[in-house]
Amino acid sequence: MIIDAKGMHFAELDRLVKSGKDSDITINNVLGQRYIAAGASGKSIVINGTPGNALGAYMDGCRIEVRGNAQDAVGDTMSGGSLVIYGNCGDTTGYGMRGGRIFIKGYAGWRVGIHMKEYGSAVPEIVVGGSAGAYLGEYQAGGRIVVLGIGCEDRPCVGDFTSTGMHGGKIYVRSKFVPQDLPRQTEVSAVTDKSELEPLVREFCGYFGYDADSLLADDYFVLTPSTAFIYKTLYTNRPF
Repeated sequence: MIIDAKGMHFAELDRLVKSGKDSDITINNVLGQRYIAAGASGKSIVINGTPGNALGAYMDGCRIEVRGNAQDAVGDTMSGGSLVIYGNCGDTTGYGMRGGRIFIKGYAGWRVGIHMKEYGSAVPEIVVGGSAGAYLGEYQAGGRIVVLGIGCEDRPCVGDFTSTGMHGGKIYVRSKFVPQDLPRQTEVSAVTDKSELEPLVREFCGYFGYDADSLLADDYFVLTPSTAFIYKTLYTNRPF
């Protein structure tokens, strides 16, 4: 099914996507329509244009490709499926994400992966090709975030307040620069075993045409929560 979204109200577009019998959908002339495929499953969707906020929110099992940029709250609380964005992405990408994967060719805004969580085999994953803004992984409770820093090799590729409140999951950063001013609850170390990282980097490169071997040969740091400090001040008045 092919939908021309030019001038179409977001609610009508969402209705067509969800009610159509076809599982393969191409949407042309998208310009700011919100909630595309929100709560949907079993669809393969190609979007030509720039979707609005909450693309794929709460979705469970769709595959969405965006041939352009995307706005805020992409994959909000999604449970499964994949989102592939051939441009840049706004703030709060993967907010409360519970499963599935998001791949972004360019940069992403603030609070990527905020409140991400995992349970059992459901491990959400986000890969950002360029840089990520402030508060990356804020309150992260599970899952994996990878920031490849392509085009940012001469400077840090993550913003201020990275991993604030982080108490689960991992953040991988491809960079020669150790992330600075991390909270005490976060530990940072050089990556020596890339077996967990490699499949995500290779999948990313498969979408966007980068050389996976070259990216994997570079230096990475991994950020993880430290059990020595998590919520310590909630239970003791001793300084640390």
